[in-house]
Amino acid sequence: MKIVLANHFPLEGSGSGIYTKNLAMELAKRGNEVLVILPDNEEYHHPMFKTKTIIFSNGMNQNCDLNFNFPCFTTHPKSNKTYYELNEEQIQAYIDAYKMAFKEVIDEFKPDIIHCQHLWITPYVASLFDIPYVVTAHGTDLKGFYKDERYHKYALEGAKNADKIITISKQVDSEVKKHYKVPDVNTKLILNGFDEDIFRVKNLNRKDVLENLNLKKDYKHVVSFVGKLAEFKGVDVLIRSAKIYKNHLEDVATLIVGNGQLYGPLVNLTKELDLEDVYFLGHQNQDIVADIYNIADVSVVPSRVEPFGLVAIEALACGTPVVATNQGGLPDFIDDRIGSLVPVDDDIALGNAIVKEVLNENKDEKGKRAAQIAIDGFSWKRVLDDVVLLYEESIKNHQMV
Repeated sequence: MKIVLANHFPLEGSGSGIYTKNLAMELAKRGNEVLVILPDNEEYHHPMFKTKTIIFSNGMNQNCDLNFNFPCFTTHPKSNKTYYELNEEQIQAYIDAYKMAFKEVIDEFKPDIIHCQHLWITPYVASLFDIPYVVTAHGTDLKGFYKDERYHKYALEGAKNADKIITISKQVDSEVKKHYKVPDVNTKLILNGFDEDIFRVKNLNRKDVLENLNLKKDYKHVVSFVGKLAEFKGVDVLIRSAKIYKNHLEDVATLIVGNGQLYGPLVNLTKELDLEDVYFLGHQNQDIVADIYNIADVSVVPSRVEPFGLVAIEALACGTPVVATNQGGLPDFIDDRIGSLVPVDDDIALGNAIVKEVLNENKDEKGKRAAQIAIDGFSWKRVLDDVVLLYEESIKNHQMV
């Protein structure tokens, strides 16, 4: 098959970006021809698949397609601009840029199917061409739908004409059907997958990994967080909980991986709480993230809103128990066999759960179980089998119309 994948974000720095990159690589490994349409601040190239980059301005680059940075639903390591800040002229310019990219790709690449990420602008643009297309609803698109009515006409049109909509969790599936008026037959629940080549159990020396992160002190315990530094991720709750778990755990470091608009306020919060040994490591590549998961006693997902929680799966795949909020897609796969669930915005419950996991006498057994559950239920092979079948059905159905 010749497949176009289209995303609203670069292939690093967001869950849907990583999803798109992993999907493109796995499809290419199976002999498919793949082309990815994406935004970035410079041309993006990958050795395994073709790309079409829409270049947005970051204030420093030259020769841009658009004179503003690519917008996000929340934040991205490369852009803090949101869709809600765009004026009508910028929205139209954004749509026109994707129309032009789609037309060039369809004329030259001649795809059999298009796979759009997010029920947002790219499905609307795909609906303008006579090519079958499917959409993955990642959940952040729902946040945008609730927040800015200006995009409703595009999101609804893209949803209405899609051959199939993939949903990544039970909650997302329910909300897509409710708000986009999508019938049950038009959705398919396919839980996200992780990259098994990167996220796996490794035999690492904790001190060496910490030194590679420029942390000179060795620690007896490590608590990790990976994600955007945005309000809905609940990092402030984690920091407040550190006041609790540091009173019960000897010599513990908290490693916070990610960036975003709340970086400054969160750093200030640690100072206000007089917390030591909390390290903000910024955005890290996936190999380093996997090393951090491997040396952590527990990984924490304290989200106020979390449509799926890929970072939780990646941590589990590294043999690391997860403490997460009882929210969104997280209860679909987190339970006391491999971690703990706590209420949203409850720093006391979060701190106590972290202490319990770190001091658990069966932590090694729990870690082995976590890695096995990740492999059995969330490997990219399983995801790809389901997605490819969906492509084939969509192409067949489109030809019959």
